[in-house]
Amino acid sequence: MAGRIEDYALIGDTQTAALVCRDGSIDWLCFPRFDSPACFAALLGTEENGRWRMAPAAGGMANRRRYRGHSLILETEWETTAGTVRVIDFMPPRGQAPDIVRVVEGLSGAVPMRSELRPRFDYGRTIPWIRKVSGQVAAVAGPDALYLRADVRSYRGENFSTVAEFTVRAGDRVRFVLTWHPSHQPAPRPVDPDLALAETERYWGRWSAACRYRVDSGWREAVLRSLVTLKALTYSPTGGIVAAPTTSLPEHIGGVRNWDYRYCWLRDATLTLSALLRSGYLEEAKAWREWLLRAIAGKPEDLQIMYGLAGERRLAEQELDWLPGYEGSRPVRIGNAAVTQFQLDVYGEVLDALHLGRRAGLHTSWEAWSLQQELIEYLESCWDRPDEGIWEVRGPRRHFVHSKVMAWVAADRMVRAVEEFGRSGDVARWRALRERIHREVCERGYDAERNTFTQYYGSRDLDAALLLIPQVGFLPPDDKRVIGTVEAIQRELSHDGFIRRYATPGSARDNVDGLPGGEGAFLACTFWLADDLALMGRLREARELFERLLDLRNDVGLLAEQWDPDLGRQVGNFPQAFSHVALVNTAHNLSGPENARRARTGRG
Repeated sequence: MAGRIEDYALIGDTQTAALVCRDGSIDWLCFPRFDSPACFAALLGTEENGRWRMAPAAGGMANRRRYRGHSLILETEWETTAGTVRVIDFMPPRGQAPDIVRVVEGLSGAVPMRSELRPRFDYGRTIPWIRKVSGQVAAVAGPDALYLRADVRSYRGENFSTVAEFTVRAGDRVRFVLTWHPSHQPAPRPVDPDLALAETERYWGRWSAACRYRVDSGWREAVLRSLVTLKALTYSPTGGIVAAPTTSLPEHIGGVRNWDYRYCWLRDATLTLSALLRSGYLEEAKAWREWLLRAIAGKPEDLQIMYGLAGERRLAEQELDWLPGYEGSRPVRIGNAAVTQFQLDVYGEVLDALHLGRRAGLHTSWEAWSLQQELIEYLESCWDRPDEGIWEVRGPRRHFVHSKVMAWVAADRMVRAVEEFGRSGDVARWRALRERIHREVCERGYDAERNTFTQYYGSRDLDAALLLIPQVGFLPPDDKRVIGTVEAIQRELSHDGFIRRYATPGSARDNVDGLPGGEGAFLACTFWLADDLALMGRLREARELFERLLDLRNDVGLLAEQWDPDLGRQVGNFPQAFSHVALVNTAHNLSGPENARRARTGRG
């Protein structure tokens, strides 16, 4: 069985990534891209679905592990009765082909080690043809080929895997390199493991040194680890950032809320751009903004909520019935049917992100401004329609309040583009649209009896996305309706102090998402609560909540999408970009209470 989600660490080359368990097993890896079929899929099944374990022959979990500095070079150490050994895992920045390098170092004694390579292409379904070629192990099936090169030569076949057993003594270094390439092409030239390690360390050292977050802050280490994770989830050829490198890690253990997150969501656009810009990563912010403009090019009515790494639009969902799922959580899905949903909020997210880019001095072309005018013109004709909302519910469409608020954001940012940046356009019409949306939301989306905004028009349930109302500038943080909404969410959506997105079956008056079972507390929403508390002047409370959230990170500083307070463990896809983006922004916001609102709106 796979480890607990928090037992995993991430390595990657900014084009794909692998998850390494505390027991030394790489249980998830897609080559050559984040969204490619996995060649190690034990995370969603068993070892028979593919893995590569490198650990002491006696087995067991490592005693300690860490990242080397502010990098993605993972160091895992075991203390055994025979001695102490370290395994260094990393993926060099992509060269001719993607590589995984594993270096075994003897620290003391003489430790018997075992490497067990069990590749299974096409998400754990296809057993490759394995043979030795010039002292190397080659695994080939269909379009995929893997080559293993190592200092160890005594390989043998065992139960459809390739096993090497060797002993590491103090001072020894045993190196392994696994390389993927298209099976119809010659094998690429092997990387030198030692040179690759030095180059990888320099790469991450230079990148981390650019961070502008306060050096004297006690949160700098957490912020930098989150930024490194965000960089690792960037598909460097295009600038797109995946929501997570995994699919189908459950939001509820044993449940059906299992989705493929290896794509790029527009809803993440503004918050991601904000985190990058505020932390000093202008080039990454520009690349993300340019990816966004390319992805959304076309007719406004064809705007999708998510796209592939290069802006692909067809992300058809299907179920992999040969995989039993993480701890029995079925179905395992690839692709995402939510791509066809109508979500009003994405128009606001896109126009808000481009507004943020203007404020930061990122140049946009005339064509980009023309596209924005087309988007607002289309939004004017459809903002009063029901939609599936930010959480991509699979129940009926509703008039979600957050969706309407983001439609207001779209109109507001267009007005401000004219007023503050001299863009030309029908500003009187956009002002009228902004006022019309604002008036309707305050009339139909607000429950005066309970002094709170609601999840959708006519509902009595709440939605944690309402926490963004003061942050996007829809109402000021001292407005009694905002204060009432925040307090209502704390009362009704809090689970051990952490915030759920909305009420799920068993607690909801209406099963809004159309799915059975519950889910954990949504970490990004809990960070948003900390932001609101800071805006409202409740700084001590905000900082205490932020510290509690930091305590949920695993031993190497990573967060999944959600936290299950009942089980005391992370759930959902891992690591989750949205959680780490929210961590970075909240750390900036808590350095000054006015920063949360200014970050989104430019107004303190």
